[in-house]
Amino acid sequence: MTISKAAVITALRQRGQHSRADFVDRELPDRIDPTRHGGLLATLHLDPSEFAEADPA
Repeated sequence: MTISKAAVITALRQRGQHSRADFVDRELPDRIDPTRHGGLLATLHLDPSEFAEADPA
């Protein structure tokens, strides 16, 4: 399971957290691995299950 970086950025911008959205855009890959980046997602108060998608195969 991965998370679309675009979806995370959109959620942050909707909250008015533009600088955090810019950080995510610069630092994370297009497909975010919740296992690898779970700490950052928790810091941003984002629940990975809200964004999780199956890997395209």
